[in-house]
Amino acid sequence: MNFEYFIAKRIISSKSYKSSISAPIIKIGIAAIAIGLIVMMIAIATGIGLQQKIRDKVVAFNGHVLITNYDSNNSEESITPISTDQEFYPDFKAVEGVDHIQAVASKFGIIRTETDFEGAYLKGVGADYNWKYFQEFLIEGKLPNYTNKRNEDVLVSQYLANRLELKLNETFQMVFPKEDPEKLPNIITYTIVGVYNSGFQDFDANYLVGDIRHIQRINKWKKDQIGNFEVFINDYDELTEKGIEIYENTPSTLNTQTITHKYGSIFEWIKIFDTNIYGIMGIMILVAGINMITALLVLILERTQMIGILKALGSSNWSIRKLFLYNASYLIILGLFWGNILGLGLLFAQKYLKLFPLDPNVYYVTEAPVFISASYVIALNFGTLILCLLMLLVPSYIITKISPVKAIRFE
Repeated sequence: MNFEYFIAKRIISSKSYKSSISAPIIKIGIAAIAIGLIVMMIAIATGIGLQQKIRDKVVAFNGHVLITNYDSNNSEESITPISTDQEFYPDFKAVEGVDHIQAVASKFGIIRTETDFEGAYLKGVGADYNWKYFQEFLIEGKLPNYTNKRNEDVLVSQYLANRLELKLNETFQMVFPKEDPEKLPNIITYTIVGVYNSGFQDFDANYLVGDIRHIQRINKWKKDQIGNFEVFINDYDELTEKGIEIYENTPSTLNTQTITHKYGSIFEWIKIFDTNIYGIMGIMILVAGINMITALLVLILERTQMIGILKALGSSNWSIRKLFLYNASYLIILGLFWGNILGLGLLFAQKYLKLFPLDPNVYYVTEAPVFISASYVIALNFGTLILCLLMLLVPSYIITKISPVKAIRFE
């Protein structure tokens, strides 16, 4: 039998221990561990959740890598067409890890209603378009279908629909001006078949999705001419490497650009979340560790006579230190238990009930997203336990300085 564990278990289960002077301090130590774990879990879950949600929304509108023409066009409108007759299209087999490639084009126009108007880009897509992301954003109606003949069905953002007082299944006119102001503009009457809300207002305010064949007709392009290609990869963590490989496997007349480069300010901003997470974790573990050190010192002070008796009976300093470390481990695990119950409860409540909204103008999302993974929860619990125990090794050294004779007579 483990002698130290046996004594520690008897101390923990004794009634006098629970009603002793140290009981309030011990409870504070347990609460500090629980609160620290809750704060760390929320910081990690919301930090990673925000990063992934914002990243996915940028990917939804652009893909992971864009293949475009080399030109001086800085607008979102497609000016110079690219032929779809490429070795990498419709299957990018030259680069392993490419999940999908699609052809798109954009055209600026003015949405006109009886009472109002608004400028926006029509994002033209075709039969090869991957609707996975917009399926998640869809809040009303259905996704358009462009696999058959050309049609006037469009997907409009909730933001634009609200500004222009448009409803599902209503029609509106979109005016596409020509470069020559003396020529009459192209006017197309569209029907709203679906309404989406990505929560990313920078995109929602500027894009509606329609048939690419309208843009080809307006621009007088051939059927095999499009604005640019959007490439999706399987693993975002390999974006830089895959971006280089894609560049190396495209013609020299075409340029490639990753979303982290195109939207550098957004991705630099979300990288700051990592620094915040590490800072919060460090502070919380330090606070919890200091509280446990205080609790351990009080326990040692309260059991000074017992320490003296154990030393008189031949127990080594390390054996007695282990006894108190076992005791502290129980308190830490108890704090972690309640921290997990409350922390995971809050995270699941936010995930499914969406209790805490956010300003999309600032955070690009409408509510605080959470990322819950067993791997980081286990690592966080294990890491907190180990770090707190390591911090307790130093104060437990005070036991070696206690004299058996003085300790037995201590009151």
